[in-house]
Amino acid sequence: MSRFKISAALWDKIHHFASFPQTGVSLQQMVLFGQHPTQGTLLKASQFLSEELPIRLSHRVVELESLPDGLSKMPSINKVKEWYAQSFEELVTFPKPRLKPEIEEILRMQPSQPNQFPSATPNPSLDPLMHEGPVGSNLVTGSGSYNGYGNGNGVPVGAAMALPGTRLRIPIERRYFSPPPSNVIYPPEVHDYNDQFTHLLQNIKKRHDPTVTTVAQGVLEWKKRQGHGRIGQNIQEWLDRFYMSRIGIRFLIGQHVALNTLQPHPDYVGIICTRANVHDICHEAIENARYVCEEHYSLFRGPPIQLLCPKDLTFAYVPGHLSHILFELLKNSLRAVVERYGVDNEDSFPPIKVVVVEGSEDITIKISDEGGGIPRSAIPMIWTYLYTTMSDEGLEANIESSDFKAPMAGFGYGLPLSRLYARFFGGDLRLISMDGYGTDVYISLNKLSSSREPLQ
Repeated sequence: MSRFKISAALWDKIHHFASFPQTGVSLQQMVLFGQHPTQGTLLKASQFLSEELPIRLSHRVVELESLPDGLSKMPSINKVKEWYAQSFEELVTFPKPRLKPEIEEILRMQPSQPNQFPSATPNPSLDPLMHEGPVGSNLVTGSGSYNGYGNGNGVPVGAAMALPGTRLRIPIERRYFSPPPSNVIYPPEVHDYNDQFTHLLQNIKKRHDPTVTTVAQGVLEWKKRQGHGRIGQNIQEWLDRFYMSRIGIRFLIGQHVALNTLQPHPDYVGIICTRANVHDICHEAIENARYVCEEHYSLFRGPPIQLLCPKDLTFAYVPGHLSHILFELLKNSLRAVVERYGVDNEDSFPPIKVVVVEGSEDITIKISDEGGGIPRSAIPMIWTYLYTTMSDEGLEANIESSDFKAPMAGFGYGLPLSRLYARFFGGDLRLISMDGYGTDVYISLNKLSSSREPLQ
């Protein structure tokens, strides 16, 4: 398959889009917008994504091109950069729908009661994670014109605040989250456009499936070239930003595709479950993690896991995100217990305890094990990428062969990626270890669903 080449004209366009700030959304906003989708709301969603996704992709392409110490020159990093640039080009060249003036007017209408739609609140993880202020997300309600199909080229009155060097954009509440009247009959070209745009997004999502492993491969290539044993803080922070951005892009695409392709379900809005049952998600993750542990270590019965959780505790969340976090953490605890007590001592494995509590703002999940804990000097390293006891050669072979599906193998990605998933909607992941005894991990999940994505 031939490689995608980034032309000089495309670079100019990428830099232009990268001068605009990204717009973060909250779970609460996505649920309210997508509850009763019509072809009109789906068209407005397509308009938003046709503007927002190129901006997000362009930020990543520019960053991939300017990575320090020769990292941007690594073959695998170049491959990812080309994927992002190709997806960017496909989005900005995708033909806009040709609509009659009366339909365009309906789509431009402001909501009759704009203040009823909630604003997203700043994501608390921006401070510890990003070390930067808000980037174009301090949304204020204001006036200003917007044609619904533009790419933010104007600077309307009342636009969002932005950092120096970035341009201003109209607040998201007025551009996107103002569903048009539900009683409008839309012409066939609206249906066709929505279907074609959804198909484009499905292809883009598939293209980027191997991104996590390909970037990891690129970092290994760079480590080998540099002769470094450890990844520096600047690279760690870039990986955090890059992977957090990827979670956001895939969330927006997944949500849009689901709204356009899935049958309505009383408990779901796209991929968001409005009544995600915490007990059921925990139970499924426990079963999956124990199965993988027993297979890996050839155990008849792995360490027991006790779950203490109200069976009727529900909240709005993306179940796939929580499943990912729980599976990774339970896998770590199971591995620690088995390796401390030995595979020949199945009957003496101490139980791992999972306790779930609902507070006023958060749902907190605590996972406690007696797997021996972590030395205090090693605690800072557990949040770094590719931190594992495996050699680089062994890690490289495992990455190439498994695409991160070798469940009990240590890739050094489980904890840092799980923390990003927790922080994405305003939660967090903290770890307290008692060296010589065991480890407690606390997952905090924002019950209010009001935090916007931590974008920068």
